[in-house]
Amino acid sequence: MKSEKKFDAVKMMREIRDKLSKEFMNMSYEEQKRYIRERIKAGT
Repeated sequence: MKSEKKFDAVKMMREIRDKLSKEFMNMSYEEQKRYIRERIKAGT
């Protein structure tokens, strides 16, 4: 018997990746690193 999924990790990961791709589109590699570092600091 298969239960109904309440959380779809693959779907969530794709959504996050798509969002980041759009945000990084016009950023240099250094800008991307700074963006990620700032987000990590804000999360802690």
